[in-house]
Amino acid sequence: MDAGSSSSSISSEKRRMSSRRPLQDVPSRPFLPSMHTTSRNPSSRQSGDRFIPDRSAMDMDVAYYLLTQTRKEKENAVPASPSKEAYRKLLAENLLKNRTRILAFHSKPPAPSRPFFQEADAVSPHHAKPAKQRRYIPQVGSSCTSFSPVSHSLLSYFLPLLLTGLGKKKQKKFPLQSADRTLDAPDIVDDYYLNLLDWGSGNVLSIALGNTVYLWDASDGSTSELVTVDDDAGPVTSVSWAPDGRHIAVGLNSSDVQLWDSTSNRSLRTLRGVHGSRVGSLAWNNNILSTGGMDGKIVNNDVRVRSHVVQTYRGHQQEVCGLKWSGPGQQLASGGNDNLVHIWDLSMASANPPRGQNQWFHRFDDHMAAVKALAWCPFQSNLLASGGGGGDRCIKFWNTHTGACLNSVDTGSQVCSLLWNKNERELLSSHGFTQNQLTLWKYPSMVRIAELTGHTSRVLFMAQSPDGCTVASAAGDETLRFWNVFGTPEAAKPAAKSASAGPFSSFNHIR
Repeated sequence: MDAGSSSSSISSEKRRMSSRRPLQDVPSRPFLPSMHTTSRNPSSRQSGDRFIPDRSAMDMDVAYYLLTQTRKEKENAVPASPSKEAYRKLLAENLLKNRTRILAFHSKPPAPSRPFFQEADAVSPHHAKPAKQRRYIPQVGSSCTSFSPVSHSLLSYFLPLLLTGLGKKKQKKFPLQSADRTLDAPDIVDDYYLNLLDWGSGNVLSIALGNTVYLWDASDGSTSELVTVDDDAGPVTSVSWAPDGRHIAVGLNSSDVQLWDSTSNRSLRTLRGVHGSRVGSLAWNNNILSTGGMDGKIVNNDVRVRSHVVQTYRGHQQEVCGLKWSGPGQQLASGGNDNLVHIWDLSMASANPPRGQNQWFHRFDDHMAAVKALAWCPFQSNLLASGGGGGDRCIKFWNTHTGACLNSVDTGSQVCSLLWNKNERELLSSHGFTQNQLTLWKYPSMVRIAELTGHTSRVLFMAQSPDGCTVASAAGDETLRFWNVFGTPEAAKPAAKSASAGPFSSFNHIR
């Protein structure tokens, strides 16, 4: 099992952290080279911005000997045997025609005996163009300069392939290995089981820092404070944007779940009594908000009605730390601190299931540590990727229709989060000790494409921009970094207008 919440800092540390403004650019420290090129102490060497050689360490006699050794050996070479000399002359006469250089021409080469672009040369006399001078390619071992049938056939075979390759699109650029931007994130809770970062469809990033939820607008870089909860209710343990990109759910340590309107900074309602302890995971499916708590329960809440509890799933014996709905919204994946992954299907859901009946559609127990990282494949609706904690370190792929494990890859470190590339067959994973890196994988071969480093503590949370190209990562080092890991976004297609405005089309729906 993985370590939970870190111990609280001392009061002096809190005063230092409170002086830091959240979500501000972290200034980069320029490299200042040493102004000394030598040192009086031979054992200590200063590394500056240039290399200045020290002539006192050079031996001119040895250098002169090494430069002239080859020439002297040639001058004093032992004469070859008569048989070897005769063999060398015979080769020179038959192959090189007694020439000392193969590509040495003393006269203009004659014209080719026949052209190899017969179709291109057969032009109409009315549109005749001056003939261009062709490049002369000599034939080794022959004085004739015409192209052989072999060279003609090779050119006729490879030329269409070369011309076809010119029309292909450029290969994808190798992803950046350093963050495009770094923001300060003081007081972020270093807890593996929480979910404190989410990027909404309105291009606004939400992050929970201690008892406060901040919003960072990616379009202009502005920062605003959404809510600060009391110490009795805090800290904030989870955040999740609704599909409309306007409303956001906030899970608290006190087991309550708050619903907020981000445009007006107004609280819409609070879901109480759903769980008996903190709510560390949230997931939206249209108007249904699924909540996972430390009590092991998963509750589906219809936010439009007063009696919001629709279904309650019981399958985990410990805290639920990962929740993800599939793209079609038919299946819900959950991961827990009990090393289990459950697949819940809406077709099997019921408000009051019979006693002793399993509600889950599939139950996977192959992981050897807590499972928080879950990601549904965007190009295959029944493909789920899951990542295990420090005692497991594996990424596993599941067919959620059949329940089969398709592949398992040992990453070598704790898997904290997973994200699929929306445009390519690639998977991004974030890790803990020892490298605290982000790793980009090629699917299905699972070959490492790149490793993105920069964080100095485990990368607990990741969120993907609406266009699917930029990834934000937050770590225990109290930094928020942005990576353009998935390339440039494609031209957006005009979206069809929908008659429904989402689950929050009217505030009267939430009571």
